Amino acid sequence: MRVTITGASGLIGSRLAAALKQRGDEVIPVSLRSPGPIELGDVVVHLAGENVAQRWTDESRRRIEQSRVDGTRRVVTAINEAEVKPQALISSSAVGYYGKHGDEQLDESTPPGDDFLARVCVAWEHEAQQAQTRVVRVRTGVVLDRSAGALAKMLLPFKLGIGGPVAGGRQYMPWIHLDDVVGIYLQAIDDANWTGPVNASAPEPVTNRQFSRALGRALHRPAVAPIPGFAIRALYGDMAEIVTEGQRAIPRRTLELGYRFQYTDLDEALKKATSAAA
Repeated sequence: MRVTITGASGLIGSRLAAALKQRGDEVIPVSLRSPGPIELGDVVVHLAGENVAQRWTDESRRRIEQSRVDGTRRVVTAINEAEVKPQALISSSAVGYYGKHGDEQLDESTPPGDDFLARVCVAWEHEAQQAQTRVVRVRTGVVLDRSAGALAKMLLPFKLGIGGPVAGGRQYMPWIHLDDVVGIYLQAIDDANWTGPVNASAPEPVTNRQFSRALGRALHRPAVAPIPGFAIRALYGDMAEIVTEGQRAIPRRTLELGYRFQYTDLDEALKKATSAAA
């Protein structure tokens, strides 16, 4: 199978590309920063987009929204104009789609929120749904991998013994190991029954306090130094709501479609994700 991947150099894209090549598939990496036609394979995986984990200024908000909405529109236009259309578009999204819900469980049928990230996700997914092929929208949670993403940023303070729960620690973290993110994309590529939204988050989300304790155990360090919400907001501005609010997302449809998670236990997932970082 020939698989086009946008964002193939990113955290998820690079691991997905490696998994596809290992099983004998051909990977076509595409940069949406380059002009010209997009080479389409049998399936298109769309992962490209501006990093959300940065201070939200007017300019960064514009880049975040534009990269996802305009980038997805460009991919979809290429699909719809192709004489032979790909079998599927597997398009990334985020659990930020749901907005703020406290400790309410959120499955794929939950309506969208109305904050900045939720509105971006709604517009992002709307563009993907215009593709004239099978479309899967993967709403990803907090990806656990030591090399990049949220966990990579947490490692140093925790290793120094100054990590701990953020903003009281009661907010939920919809965590998922990187291996399971890749597994979900592979199954979405292969299985024609996969359509619509699926949550890429482990079946048992935990609170930020529970996550902090588990990370401390994985690194054999204390995890009792609380980080006040105002400190996060001072550092990241409105983007801090991703950390201080969170979502209790559960992968109901993902499980119904037959995906079996490799990591359902947080301690086991963190032990694997930090095995070379302790």
